[in-house]
Amino acid sequence: MDGWTGQFLRVDLTSRTHRVETFTEEFAYRWIGGRGFAVKILYDELPPRIDPLGPENKLIVAVGPISGIPAPNTGKTVVAAKSPLTGGYGDGNLGTRVTDQLRKAGYDAIIIEGRAAQPTILSIDDDTVEFLPADEIWGTGTMATNEWIWARYGKGAGVLTIGQAGENMVHYATVRSLEGRSGGRPGMGAVMGSKLLKAIVVRGSKPIPQAFPAKMKELGRDDLREVHRIDKELAWSVQGTTGVLPWCNEVAALPVHNFRGTHHPDAWQVDGERVNLARAALYGCPNCTMRCGIAVLDDEGRESEVDYEPVGLLGPNLDLFNLPEVASLNFLCDDYGLDTICAGGVLGFYADAIERGATQGDIRFGEVDGFKRLLGLIARREGIGDLLANGTRAAARAFGHGSEDYAMQVKGMEISAYNCKFIPGMALAFGVSPIGAHHKESWIITYEVNQTPRESYGRDKAQKIVDLQRIRGGLFESIITCRFPWVELGWGVEHYPVYFNTITGKDWTLEDFWPISDRIYAVMKLFWLREFPDTDRYADYPPAAWFDPANADTEGIIAGKHLEYDKYDSLLQHYYDIRGYDRRGIPTRTTLEQLGLGAEAAAAEAWATLT
Repeated sequence: MDGWTGQFLRVDLTSRTHRVETFTEEFAYRWIGGRGFAVKILYDELPPRIDPLGPENKLIVAVGPISGIPAPNTGKTVVAAKSPLTGGYGDGNLGTRVTDQLRKAGYDAIIIEGRAAQPTILSIDDDTVEFLPADEIWGTGTMATNEWIWARYGKGAGVLTIGQAGENMVHYATVRSLEGRSGGRPGMGAVMGSKLLKAIVVRGSKPIPQAFPAKMKELGRDDLREVHRIDKELAWSVQGTTGVLPWCNEVAALPVHNFRGTHHPDAWQVDGERVNLARAALYGCPNCTMRCGIAVLDDEGRESEVDYEPVGLLGPNLDLFNLPEVASLNFLCDDYGLDTICAGGVLGFYADAIERGATQGDIRFGEVDGFKRLLGLIARREGIGDLLANGTRAAARAFGHGSEDYAMQVKGMEISAYNCKFIPGMALAFGVSPIGAHHKESWIITYEVNQTPRESYGRDKAQKIVDLQRIRGGLFESIITCRFPWVELGWGVEHYPVYFNTITGKDWTLEDFWPISDRIYAVMKLFWLREFPDTDRYADYPPAAWFDPANADTEGIIAGKHLEYDKYDSLLQHYYDIRGYDRRGIPTRTTLEQLGLGAEAAAAEAWATLT
């Protein structure tokens, strides 16, 4: 079928066997690819309430119909599994040469099952699948691991790896690729580690199925050039994502001192202008002409590729305003294979818990050496690092003394670098993100602060969140492509159906993708319901600290202001109503049947009553 290879590669690490499976055209158009394939496979195949770090869990590596095709920013791959961090559905995407190499090898996804008997490299070379020993690189960081693999397979190979954090099953360990690409915040690296899978190497030589390859080649070439031209004109890549830091500081949305503060006079020292001035190298994903991987030298002279999230959470959130010091924490996270967002949240929470007397320790805000040491303890699961490796929610439950109120997480996953003390729409976006608190699902914050009354809890904000989820978490995560041309350069979302149609031979409009997006989100919700049958609407609430008058800013533009429970709950209900969910946040039977999920609705009634 045009647009897909029509094949999955199923790999059993326990038996060291593999087989090729085919899927139908109906399945392809129903789930599209990427996240759609991943959530459907996991929902259908995983028994309820399995151990996410046990051999029963499955790791999915999935691409979509436009993945790897030379066109703007199509070098993305989804990695997914049941999350060890949250206990629910987990996934993430990252730029990697696996994207095009997997498709050229003849597969749209890899389904990895079981557990290897020893540290293993999974090598895929077209039809040849091998299970190779990884003893030489087990225990090494991702930087050295990449160099070792590149020396043997060449830099053109697609590579996914884990560091020591993944090997030791830190719950927010990520999957890494290329110089600084990372994905799978909910612990996809830990799932790889639990399977003793150190790396996946993919090489392919087959053509990618396309309806109109010559037309797509010309279209993709022209659009890559146009995106590059727009980027040069707007100069976005000069600072990349770090350019948003001054704005966050100005509008009181910056995480400072474990999200207690929203702005800081020294924040300029780690902003995008300083990052650009310190630029030592620039990296990007495959098929990208607006590269944002700005590397600076850390305090030990190592290249560290930074963007806004790690700078915000490993910098101001920890009261650190020295860019090389912040970059050193970022380098350690990348090398260990730790998610920088979660790590920054965990470090900030632990320092805060010590400061408030909930626990004892020698970590202090503003002291980088202590944070460096703590990252090593976490990656190796030594001492206090063994507890902190499970995330802020687990640590707060262990510490007690009210510390759960300022553990900045939703559903067990640490909040991205946007302080929403008084930004209700973005707070809701974190609350209803289907993988835990992540900004990628619905980055409503600029719309909310710049274009609407900030203090509003109106239905329009809930509608905007749904609209953004349909594009960002549905369309982009299934076809699959990077959102930055659209978000940062104004590259119209209408371009993506054109790519899809040119590759598949269909004649779809954007509106044809929205039911598919809603279907994907509904199944993610059902996955959570199956794992947590007693789930309720409070699972979609942000941290209590954002509602606490005592935590409100004492000066600045939002002094004395905070989220209000009743109004937030009303905004949440607007979201449920638009989505067709009941008051618990569960898709109703009517909604599921309208989305073609009648069988899933019937099965879900075994776990909870659907209205």
